[in-house]
Amino acid sequence: MVNGDKIDQIIDHKLFTEADIHEMCARLGQQLTEDYAGKKPLVVGALKGAVYFLTDLTRQMDLQEELDFMDVSSYGDGFESTGEVKIITDLAADVTGRDVLIVEDIVDTGLTLKFMKDLLAKRGAKSVKCCVLLNKEERRTTDVEIEYYGSKVGNEFVVGYGMDFMNMYRNLPYIGVLKPEIIASLSEK
Repeated sequence: MVNGDKIDQIIDHKLFTEADIHEMCARLGQQLTEDYAGKKPLVVGALKGAVYFLTDLTRQMDLQEELDFMDVSSYGDGFESTGEVKIITDLAADVTGRDVLIVEDIVDTGLTLKFMKDLLAKRGAKSVKCCVLLNKEERRTTDVEIEYYGSKVGNEFVVGYGMDFMNMYRNLPYIGVLKPEIIASLSEK
């Protein structure tokens, strides 16, 4: 049912346009510039989804910052969290005594983000905060504080701007909602 050449066959509607995303990045970048003034934060991008957001966000931050990446997952190959968090790729940087800002594309259950925040705090970070593009509160199963976010979203399956469907469609310049029948057809298999 999914034809990789026909995006319009899987997208129900656009949720956020390129202009909407730019506005969120500019607003968050300004806030982070103010809040981290005089500091040199270690900005940690959560792979793979946050790459687009991280790039645009950090270009809006007028700060000296260091970038690093971490790939952590609780989803495996499925659409629902397994409840078990695995580190796929760890940081290269030492976080001891550093102000760390985790950048995520979307927070759903909160399990992965809580794991990352707790891990970096245990490793001796001075502070650990997060900035997420989309905050999906109604799916939250884990109590985790999200200090900065672009927008709240409902319980829709979103793709584009780093967020994927079967590891595809991350490259869409907007954020779209996947047609419900696409997920339903895969659940039946």
